[in-house]
Amino acid sequence: MALELFRNQVFRSSVLGGGLFRIGIGAVPFLLPLMFQIGFGLTPFQSGMITFVAAVGAIGMKFVTALIFRVAGFRRVLIFGSLIAAASIAINGLFTPDTRYVLILAALLVGGFIRSMFFTGINALAYAEISTADTSKATPIAAVFQQLSIALGVALAGGILEVSTTIHGGPLTLSDFHIAFFIVAAVSAAASLSFMRLAPDAGNAVSGYGGLTAPKTLKAGPPAGQ
Repeated sequence: MALELFRNQVFRSSVLGGGLFRIGIGAVPFLLPLMFQIGFGLTPFQSGMITFVAAVGAIGMKFVTALIFRVAGFRRVLIFGSLIAAASIAINGLFTPDTRYVLILAALLVGGFIRSMFFTGINALAYAEISTADTSKATPIAAVFQQLSIALGVALAGGILEVSTTIHGGPLTLSDFHIAFFIVAAVSAAASLSFMRLAPDAGNAVSGYGGLTAPKTLKAGPPAGQ
C-alpha cells in the first residue's frame, strides 16, 4: 500500500474524512428499514416503499452536483454538506408512527440529495491532487477504505442496538433506534473536522472554483539511496 500518498492533505482528508462519514451513512440502510418494521409495525414492502425515496434523491442530485462545487468549492461544500447530511441522519431519530409519511418522505428525499452530493465530492477530491502516475496506487486505497467504512457502519449500528437492549433488558424498541441514529449522526458530523483542515483552494482545478489551472500534486521524493 502506497502510504506516502497520505502525505497529501487533500487525499488524506478525502479518504479518512470520507471514511468517517461513510461509517454513519453505512448504518442508515440497516437501521431505517428495521425501525419501520419493528418500531412502526410496517411490512417489509411498506418499509421499502418509503426508504427508496432516498435513492431517488441521490439520482436527482447528480444533475447539479458539478455546478454546486464549481460555485462554492470543495472545502466549503464538504464542510457544510457533511454537517447537513449528518443532520438528515439524526432527523430519522425523531420519526414516530404518528409522524406524517409525507414529512418522512420529504426528509429522506433531501437526505438522499445531500449524501449524493457529498459522495460525489469526496470521490472526486481523492484524485484532485494526485499525479497520473500515482492514480493506480490511490484507487485501491480509496476503494478499501470505502468498503471498510460502510461495513463498520453496519457493525456500529448493530452494536448500538445490542448494547441498548442489554441495558434495558428487553426486545428492541423505537427508542433504541432513535439512540442509534443520533450516535451514527454524530460520527458522520465528525468528518467535517477533517475537511476544515483543507486549504481554501483544495481541488479547485477539478471543481472549477477559483483560479487554479492545474492540480497540485505530491512532490517527487529523492532517488533511492540518497
